[in-house]
Parts: sequence; C-alpha cells; structure tokens
Amino acid sequence: MAKYLAQIIVMGAQVVGRAFARALRQEFAASQAAAEARGRAGRQSAAASSFTGMTLQEAQQILNISTLTPEEIQKNYEHLFKVNDKAVGGSLYLQSKVVRAKERLDEELTIRQQHPTKPPADQQQQQT
Repeated sequence: MAKYLAQIIVMGAQVVGRAFARALRQEFAASQAAAEARGRAGRQSAAASSFTGMTLQEAQQILNISTLTPEEIQKNYEHLFKVNDKAVGGSLYLQSKVVRAKERLDEELTIRQQHPTKPPADQQQQQT
C-alpha cells in the first residue's frame, strides 16, 4: 500500500514539474516576443533615459506635459525657464532640471519620428 502511495506522489510531482516547466518556457518565449516587438525604439528610449539621467515620465512631470507635442513642450519650457531665472529669484538647480527635461522630451520626439508606432485603438477612435 505504501509503495503505491509513493508511486502516486512521485507521478503527481512529475506531472506538476512538467507543467511548470512548459509554462515557464511559454512565458519566456512570450517575454522575448514582447521585447522584440518593442524593437529598436524601446532600446533608443532607454538609452536616452540613461544619457539624460531622466526618464520620460520624470521629464513630463517636470514640464507638466500630458501629451508629447512640440508646442506644449516649448510653451511650458519657456514659462518654467523664465520663472526659475536667477535674476527674478529663481533657482539655477530648478532651471537646469527644466532644461534637462526639455532635452529628454525632445529626444523622445526625435525617436518617435524615426520609429513611428501605431496609436492605441482608443486614441484612433478619438481621432476619427
């Protein structure tokens, strides 16, 4: 009786182990496919974050940008740059943050122009 119980336990562990290994392989393949789909634009954006020392989200927060349009970026940049001017009691540190944020957003715009991506379905519906 104990012999059969041990065989059932071993067989059950093998089945669970194989299923886990198969699921792990599928997840790894899906992860690789998603990384490949992001492609070159994703790598360039990550490189830009590394180069400027600022992520895209941080740059958007600093300049208070909701959408990446050159007009909105320029308008907010000019306002924040003037407000933080040392001559009017501003901070050179904050002014440099504003400059770095604009550089990061400009770099992202350049990357997106080089590698245009299809907007999500909900944005496509709003545009029509």
